[in-house]
Amino acid sequence: MADELKGKVAIVTGGGKGIGREIAEGLARAGAAVAVTGRTAEALQDTVSTIETAGGRALGIAADVTNKPSIEKVVAETEAKFGPIDILVSNAGIEGPLGPLWLNDTDAWHRCLETNVMGSVIVAQCALKGMIERKSGRIIFVGSGGGLWPVPYDTGYAVTKAGLIRLGETLAIEAEEHNVYCWVIHPGVVHTNMSNTVMDSPEGRKWLPGYEQALARGNTPIEWASELTNFLASGEADGLTGRFLSVNDDYRALAKKADEIKAGDLLTLRLNHTPQPPPPRPFQ
Repeated sequence: MADELKGKVAIVTGGGKGIGREIAEGLARAGAAVAVTGRTAEALQDTVSTIETAGGRALGIAADVTNKPSIEKVVAETEAKFGPIDILVSNAGIEGPLGPLWLNDTDAWHRCLETNVMGSVIVAQCALKGMIERKSGRIIFVGSGGGLWPVPYDTGYAVTKAGLIRLGETLAIEAEEHNVYCWVIHPGVVHTNMSNTVMDSPEGRKWLPGYEQALARGNTPIEWASELTNFLASGEADGLTGRFLSVNDDYRALAKKADEIKAGDLLTLRLNHTPQPPPPRPFQ
């Protein structure tokens, strides 16, 4: 819906490329003023130019999500230009080392954890201060279905996405009394530059030989992530705060069943206590 987010201000991390760029442009199409941040200034400017050409308002600020002073600067510059932050989309993420754990490079593991988990913690901390004071805000972490089940030979990425699911749920509990709401979303199986790093690397071809075929089977339209983000940002799904939602869900119907979903502890990451079929082994 056009203008459903008119007057709102959003920050999108990793907003220069791929899913982050599509989300940023979608928020702008819905009327929000959008600040995009990432490590590559040129890519950010491309996003800003596209939004502005379409008549939207945008700001690009190069920053690393693992550097808290840099993210504090992003928040300050965004608020100085557009006003208080209403929406945070924490999308920045990287792939981890591929292959058996005992062969993984420890430094690469650390970078994956630092970017995907601590990066989300840092951007949330920086945006939350104002949200809590104003008693209003919505935070969306871009997760993955890879956080729901073991992904052999891609352990670092899967572990960080599982961590994001728990981070989102816990933050939602802490922040709900302040009218700040939080979700983790699964954008589907989307072909991005990160996908290419897997398919084009010797490690990816060796250890995840089925990745390209799985990507072709999934082939999720990138716009779906934007549509789900806008729905959550609109406030129509506040009753589902803390839940893990996929673009493949009928999330509009789920929002109407929020009380039932809460009562049943659904759409959460839990330990099975009853027999379940074994999870798939993706990309093998």
